[in-house]
Amino acid sequence: MPYEKRDAWKRCHELVLAVYAATRDWPRFEVYGLTSQVRRAAVSAAANIAEGAAKRGPSEFRRYLDISLGSLSEASYLLRLGHDLEYLTEEARKDAVRAFACSLIADPTAQVAVVAQRWLDEGAT
Repeated sequence: MPYEKRDAWKRCHELVLAVYAATRDWPRFEVYGLTSQVRRAAVSAAANIAEGAAKRGPSEFRRYLDISLGSLSEASYLLRLGHDLEYLTEEARKDAVRAFACSLIADPTAQVAVVAQRWLDEGAT
């Protein structure tokens, strides 16, 4: 599939797997709340890259990359919330932020390296 060639998709897929692992031990009462929402946001980031890669022309693909960026931002916030609620350690949160940033920087076609670098500078230092 065309999306499998994209480094950004590969990193986002790895991120999805990491988010599932990190949220596995979150409280059971969050399974339909925060746990589900952060997982859906991470999946959405990878899925939008996959969908956009199948579209015709760079402008459509860019639109899907923008949507993916929004999903990554949402997931980043939800992981911060998970940390603030003491479901996630600070180190695990920083690792997740680094993973988000790396997923964005990895594919120059995403054109969001500035945002990714800001996340690294602000959230993972």
